[in-house]
Amino acid sequence: MSELRQRRAEKEPDNLSDKETEGDDRAGLEGDGDGDLKPDSDIPDVPPSNDTTPEVFNKALSGLSSRWKNWWIRGILSLTMISFFFLIIYLGPVVLMLVVLYVQIKCFHEIITIGYRVYHSYELPWFRTLSWYILLCVNYFFYGETVADYFGALVQREEPLQFLVRYHRFISFAMYLAGFCMFVLSLVKKHYRLQFYMFGWTHVTLLIVVTQSHLVIQNLFEGMIWFIVPISIVICNDIMAYLFGFFFGRTPLIKLSPKKTWEGFIGGFFATVVFGFLFAYALSRYNYFVCPVDYSSETNSFIVDCEPSPLFHLQEYTLPSVMQTVLGWKTVHLYPFQIHSIALSTFASLIGPFGGFFASGFKRAFKIKDFADTIPGHGGIMDRFDCQYLMATFVHVYIGSFIRGPNPSKVLQQLLVLQPEQQLQIYNMLKSHLTDKGMLQPAISEQ
Repeated sequence: MSELRQRRAEKEPDNLSDKETEGDDRAGLEGDGDGDLKPDSDIPDVPPSNDTTPEVFNKALSGLSSRWKNWWIRGILSLTMISFFFLIIYLGPVVLMLVVLYVQIKCFHEIITIGYRVYHSYELPWFRTLSWYILLCVNYFFYGETVADYFGALVQREEPLQFLVRYHRFISFAMYLAGFCMFVLSLVKKHYRLQFYMFGWTHVTLLIVVTQSHLVIQNLFEGMIWFIVPISIVICNDIMAYLFGFFFGRTPLIKLSPKKTWEGFIGGFFATVVFGFLFAYALSRYNYFVCPVDYSSETNSFIVDCEPSPLFHLQEYTLPSVMQTVLGWKTVHLYPFQIHSIALSTFASLIGPFGGFFASGFKRAFKIKDFADTIPGHGGIMDRFDCQYLMATFVHVYIGSFIRGPNPSKVLQQLLVLQPEQQLQIYNMLKSHLTDKGMLQPAISEQ
């Protein structure tokens, strides 16, 4: 009998672990309403965020209601962040890429920290170490691809870089395999399911954060305007939706975000389309914003100088008859990019907020208000970039589908990496092709 009791006692922790993980599955399903989030004893709660509002704001706004106090804090810090955004634009593409990398790491840290806090009581071995190691592997892969694509001249000049580029994908895969084996070796009996939950947590976080931040940098290389305009219209939509909702909001929009209203959603849409159209016109006039970002081997620096593509040349458009009657104009002169800005603004206003709704559902599943308390009145960095990542993916797909054509600069950089014999072969093939098309005289080709 005593042996039987001992065997039951040994099996109970496994059963308990199963029940605990089943409770994890149920946690995200309970509570569809605004106040029906019931505490679940099977899931450790995430500690509430601390109030990081500067004391000077608390004293200056002490006489206001919490609603108006939050309005002023959000407004002041929003203007501060917008000013910082214009500052980093002025500092150039290198600083922009470093800021994107910092935001990516910070967002990853905030999401992984939530997972660690939720399952902290289980003391899962190597969870955070493996998460950061896999982040390093994925960044090495993506940034290595960027170096191979955009820094061909630099790679050709530096022999160590040639080796790294040539075997880049194999090295990346080997690094990931090392992390994979470390995870398998860290598996502990009674926590298998939780450990695989967290392994999946890490990879989904990488998909949401790292992959899409890489697309942000890819958009930047197409021209700073493809980086600045999408981010700006998302910021505009967020601000205008908040203002319209704050002053006119009456009708709730979605249960996941009880403070979102139809008035804010619709008002933000129209304001964002107008802003995007005008802002696109302002930036399309300057080569600094419209030219692709290239690396110059002569100066060892990034250059933003080119002959703008037709997308950024003023063209005459005939207005529909209805608009001719209303405006009294038959034609208008616009940059074609302004037409594309309408599509970008529409996505940012109608689909982009669903990135925020997704983040709201995630936070409600774990009973937290914000991802972190980095920015007073705004939450964490991820709270500010939940819509930006979705927008970055759309812009990348949009450029690839409707904008991007063959890039001579990129093709040339890829040719420079080839061996001299391969370059000569391509030269002869190209010369023969141009001769057949009549673009080169046969006499020239024979010399």
